[in-house]
Amino acid sequence: MDNPVALVSRQSPLAVAQAIAIRAMLGKASDLPEDEWERAFPLETHVTEGDKNLASSLSEVGGKGLFVKEIEGALLNGSARIAIHSMKDMPAVMPDGLVLAAVPPREDPRDAFVTLDGGPLTDLPQGAVVGTSSVRRAAQLQRLRPDVEIIPFRGNVGTRLGKLRSGEAKGTFLAQAGLNRLGHDEVKRTPVDLDQMLPAISQGVLCIQARADDEEALELCAKISCPSTERISAAERAFLQALDGSCRTPMAGIAEETHGGLRFRAEILSPDGREAEADEVTIALEGSHADQIMEASARGRDLALSLLDRSSANLREALGHA
Repeated sequence: MDNPVALVSRQSPLAVAQAIAIRAMLGKASDLPEDEWERAFPLETHVTEGDKNLASSLSEVGGKGLFVKEIEGALLNGSARIAIHSMKDMPAVMPDGLVLAAVPPREDPRDAFVTLDGGPLTDLPQGAVVGTSSVRRAAQLQRLRPDVEIIPFRGNVGTRLGKLRSGEAKGTFLAQAGLNRLGHDEVKRTPVDLDQMLPAISQGVLCIQARADDEEALELCAKISCPSTERISAAERAFLQALDGSCRTPMAGIAEETHGGLRFRAEILSPDGREAEADEVTIALEGSHADQIMEASARGRDLALSLLDRSSANLREALGHA
C-alpha cells in the first residue's frame, strides 16, 4: 500500500487489543507482510468521555455514546479513516456521513462471573455483595437472586479485581469476549450460561466504521467482514433501534445461526428486575445476503415491538415508552 490508512480507537487496553487484531486482519487481507502492518495501518487512540468518568454508572453520565463521540469525530475530521468499536457501545443511530463498514467474526458473547476463586453465580452466599454498573446485569441478577446486594462497579480488569481483593464485593461481571481478547486466562471466572442470563445486545461483536464517501476504506473493510456475524448483528441492532435502547434500558438478547436460519432470544426488564418480558423467534435465511440482512432486521424489529406490546404500563414507562 502506498498511502497509510489510519485506524482509530479508544485508548483502553481492550480497545487497543481489538484495534491491533483488526490491523492484523486488514494486513493479511491486503497481502502485506507482518512487518508492514503497523506502517500501513497506524493507530490513533483517544480517551473518551466515558473513560474519564469512572465514578458513576453509564446511565447516570450519558449512556454508551460517551465511548464513541471522540472516535467518530476523528473519522469526520479526516485524522483517521477506519474506526474500531465494541458494537455494544454503539448508539442505535450513527451520525450522518458514517456507515457500518464491516462486522468481523463474533467472540464469545457470554458474560463471565468473576470471583477470587472463580466459582459460579449459583455458589453466591445469601446476601452477597456483587459489583456492576450495568443496568442490564443488575436487573437480571435481581431477578435471579433478589437477596443479593448490588453496588456500582466500573473500571478495567485490574481495577475490578483489586476491588474484589479488598472485599468491596464478592463477585462482578465482565464480558467473556473482552477477557479472551486481552488474553486474561489468569482471571478466575465462570462463563454464565445463555439459558441463565442473556448477554447485552451485540456483546462480543466489533463495529468497524468508516466515512460513507471513503471508497478505499470501505473496500478494505469489506474484506474482513463476516457474513454470518453481519446477519446476527442486523437482527440484534434492529431490536435495539426499535426500542431506542441505551445504557438506561435493561434489555438483553442474542441471535445465533442455526441450520438455514437464526434463533433470536431477547428480553426487556424493569431496572429492579421485578418485571420482564422475554421471547424468541426463528428467522429463515433465504435469497441473497442482502435479502437475509433485510429479513433479519425486520424480524429483530418485530420481536422488539412484540415484547413492548406485551409489556405492562410500568415496564413500558421504565423503557421510556409510556
